Amino acid sequence: MHEETHAVTRIGWLRAAILGANDGIVSTASLIAGVAAAGASASSILVTGTAGLVAGAMSMAAGEYVSVSSQGDAEKADVELEKRHLAADPEFELEELTQIYEQRGLDRALAQQVAAQLTAHDALDTHLRDELGMSREMAARPIQAAAASAASFTVGAALPLATVFFDRGASLPWTVSAASLLFLALLGALGARAGNAPMLRPVVRVTFWGAMAMAATIAIGSLFGAVAA
Repeated sequence: MHEETHAVTRIGWLRAAILGANDGIVSTASLIAGVAAAGASASSILVTGTAGLVAGAMSMAAGEYVSVSSQGDAEKADVELEKRHLAADPEFELEELTQIYEQRGLDRALAQQVAAQLTAHDALDTHLRDELGMSREMAARPIQAAAASAASFTVGAALPLATVFFDRGASLPWTVSAASLLFLALLGALGARAGNAPMLRPVVRVTFWGAMAMAATIAIGSLFGAVAA
């Protein structure tokens, strides 16, 4: 049997998971690297990293829930608007659908026939999909997005935080940065694989920006450490 598995069916949770894991690695690693470069004690670094993990996970969950809920509110408003249009002027809506199919390459007669049959089958669903581009795969799912983002942030942040237990010396800023760049490269590869995309560009993209963030915080931490000394 011919089977097809498209990445678009995973786009809702995949986007939130990749964003959360990336943010968890970059923000926590940068925080640890910056504080360590400033000369903080191992216990202070551990507390700072743990606090960053908890605060970041909660912030990501709340941010995703609010933003995706706003998307859901807009979708519901469009659904209600389309219902009113269909009830008030069904002939205009049928013509609108016909013109959409004409623009996609059907001749006038066939476009009218397709529009009429799909309208008879499910007018609202047809207009939402073909006029507004709304589908079940792309529908807003706030709880799913919030949970995926918080969980992935926690996992991502735990990776650089774990390096504190292996290196508590002056080399910690470089150790956590190197380890985190490796984690980011793996994340980019996993995200590309889950999305059925080539791996090179995502890996380069995510490691480049992660390196920039950690370099900036190490520089700031070193500066403040030197001033405090």
